[in-house]
Amino acid sequence: MIQISDTAQSYFRKLIEREAVPGMGVRLTAVDAGTPRADARLEFADPSELLGDEWAVDCDGFTLYVAATSVAWVDGAEIDFVTNATGSQQLTIKAPKIKGEAPTEGSSLVERVRWVVENEVNPQLASHGGKVAVQEVSAEGVVLLRFGGGCQGCGMADVTLKQGIEKTLMGRVPGITAVRDATDHDSGNAPYIPRGTAA
Repeated sequence: MIQISDTAQSYFRKLIEREAVPGMGVRLTAVDAGTPRADARLEFADPSELLGDEWAVDCDGFTLYVAATSVAWVDGAEIDFVTNATGSQQLTIKAPKIKGEAPTEGSSLVERVRWVVENEVNPQLASHGGKVAVQEVSAEGVVLLRFGGGCQGCGMADVTLKQGIEKTLMGRVPGITAVRDATDHDSGNAPYIPRGTAA
């Protein structure tokens, strides 16, 4: 079920009327669904471009089409057209399932660690061109990580590991006892802060 506010329907209706194409609708598609990069895309849906397997939502004066491959990811989405504090208007889409669902407490330790790394840690590291991958999670709760991108060879990698990643993982995933670095930092070719220059 997708909720589309009256203001959003009115906004879409005005845009469609300007296009003046009979039967024109709006298509909602999940892009990179199930990943931290997931996003929802809205675009005009010309009737001749429809595949026939879309999920159709009847709105006031138009139809919203959901790509068949996106239905599960955008189920429960809310589309609104709001006026923010500065007075400007903005279309908002909230799709709580689009990035996938967090593993439950019954999930394996590895699944829970990977979820936190992909959805919380890596988006933070991306601002420095870095990333980390889970290499191993031992039965004793020790996580072995491998840094990449701007984090490989970075002089602040130890600080990032101990004060950032380890605290996050130990706080979010019960059962984690330590986080260790398995990276060959000497082979990093584009560190964010070169080793030896970090204060």
